[in-house]
Amino acid sequence: MNRKFDVAIVGSGSAGTTVALAARAHGRSVAVIDERPFGGTCTLRGCDPKKVLVTAADVVDAAGRLARLGVLDRAPTIQWEKLMQFKRTFTDPIPAQRLKEYEDAGAVGIHGVANFISPRAIAVNGDSIEASHFVIAAGAKTRHVAEGDDALLTSETFLDLPAMPASLLFIGGGYIAFEFAHVAARAGAKVTIIHNGPQPLNGFDSEVVERLLDVTREIGIDVQLNSTVKLVERDGDNVVVWVERNGERKRFAAAAGVLAAGRVPDLDQLQLDAGKVERTQYGVKVNEFLQSASNASVYACGDAADGGGLPLTPVAGYEGEIVADNIVNGNRRTAEFRGLASIVYTNPPLATVGWSEEAARKQGVAYDVQRGDMTDWYSTRHVAGRRAYYKALIEKEKRRIVGATILGPHAEAQINVLALAVRNELPADDVAATLFGYPTGASDLEYIVGQAQQF
Repeated sequence: MNRKFDVAIVGSGSAGTTVALAARAHGRSVAVIDERPFGGTCTLRGCDPKKVLVTAADVVDAAGRLARLGVLDRAPTIQWEKLMQFKRTFTDPIPAQRLKEYEDAGAVGIHGVANFISPRAIAVNGDSIEASHFVIAAGAKTRHVAEGDDALLTSETFLDLPAMPASLLFIGGGYIAFEFAHVAARAGAKVTIIHNGPQPLNGFDSEVVERLLDVTREIGIDVQLNSTVKLVERDGDNVVVWVERNGERKRFAAAAGVLAAGRVPDLDQLQLDAGKVERTQYGVKVNEFLQSASNASVYACGDAADGGGLPLTPVAGYEGEIVADNIVNGNRRTAEFRGLASIVYTNPPLATVGWSEEAARKQGVAYDVQRGDMTDWYSTRHVAGRRAYYKALIEKEKRRIVGATILGPHAEAQINVLALAVRNELPADDVAATLFGYPTGASDLEYIVGQAQQF
């Protein structure tokens, strides 16, 4: 069967859904194709279910800290099976809800594997689908790093574990490894993180990451750096990971392991060559309008696009808006990622926005660095926080905030305020002069970016 649409979208996550609904609102006929249940990574097997687990771990951690203040006489524990049941109350309804959202908008949802058969057509379930525009929003998949690593769990299967293993190895040193390691440790597992570089959480300020490493080790997580995984194998009920460090091989074993060494664009099944769609290691090669550099009828957004943004849900939705606008109105809109906040949901959370010092130097910007330990500040002490630290970059000439990294119990809220400031090029003194409600994490910004003295 041959079918024709104005817009055919591969992927039903944040990016693809944003394009679909916006295109339908402007009267375009739309098909959304996904080989997996509708909803995408964030809502089904990423951000949302992860935060459910993080919240439970935060409660356990907070109870342990606040016990010092006489709040509890017995620490709570995570009942993993019940937590998984609660998580599924969020994830299980999503596919049907997403399909209904498409149908209510007048879009067509199609389950199946899509692949290009020409620059203007894709095949799905034996049908040929032609479209004026194709949108690749297929997301990303787990990156493999060593022989035998298919014996490891992925972030997706970790989020659906029926029980917490007694011990876990996490391969990788990024968001997923640290967030899930902190959850697992609070759920009672013995945890080891194995990272191949000298510093985990690349992209975050090393000075602040070091303080998160201190906390991570304090709660019993073993962090092994400069350790390259060479082989993964099974040994009875255990998984064994062989690593190389300083020319020597070392063996690590645990009840289970999690492959958390990053993700790559999920493009292999699309047969991009048949569609004359070029790709890079970071995704579909696009121009400033998120249009394929080699096939003008194709756009890409989210984790499947080499569009310059980070692989974060807000970026996917934002890029989906841009693609929809450019399809409907012609290429006129480009992406601006200034002021993009990024958060690691450990406990305490680590958050950053804007330029690092290296980036500021590359831009030729003269800046001042404001840094400080907030562990003894009231905002940290009243929640018995383990550690809190900040580092802010302030442009010298206009005193604009150009970057900041925060570790602490209020980091996720503080960084969102600073994201607003960075994106709108607000002077630090204007932020510091804002009369934020007190006592809150936001009220600390007077001292983080201002010139006031903390007492």
